[in-house]
Amino acid sequence: MTDDVTSGDAPENPQPPHLDDAAQAERITRFWDTARPSAGRTSHGGAIGERSENVVPPPAWAFGDNPQLADDLLALVLDGTKTATASLLVEYEDADEPVPTKGDLSILLDGAGEPRALIRTTQVETVPFAEVTAEHAFLEGEDERTLESWRADHERYWRRTLGAVERDFDPSMQVVCERFTILHRA
Repeated sequence: MTDDVTSGDAPENPQPPHLDDAAQAERITRFWDTARPSAGRTSHGGAIGERSENVVPPPAWAFGDNPQLADDLLALVLDGTKTATASLLVEYEDADEPVPTKGDLSILLDGAGEPRALIRTTQVETVPFAEVTAEHAFLEGEDERTLESWRADHERYWRRTLGAVERDFDPSMQVVCERFTILHRA
């Protein structure tokens, strides 16, 4: 799942093509081949009995809901400002995807869908929107890095994205607050 906001306007450019694109899948696999030793995952060339977690790339995704936002938020990650993210629990439920857990790996994509970083989730906490902490807002690294700006920007973002799937934002919604560390950069 992706979150993060900075712009309350509807996106002019859609997300990059889905990951079923063969060329993009190949770029992600090449990135994973280079990055996996940073995660302590080694491969023996697909040897019989080799663990799939060493060969199969982890999920790859971009922040936000448009290419410019993905690039802006990725830049904050790459410069060390952004070490946290947040998604609504309902987004995972609607997509039938598992909620992140400590130790999960992800490949971050830029706005063009290119793999740019491998991250590891270091902490996950699910809380109501109103209970997201100032510390978490600061670690997300966006805008003023205050809880007030985090709440305003994320509510605006989620109202926009939830509206696209005919769902209403509610301040009691559960937010998955995730912290991460960079293991490898492209």
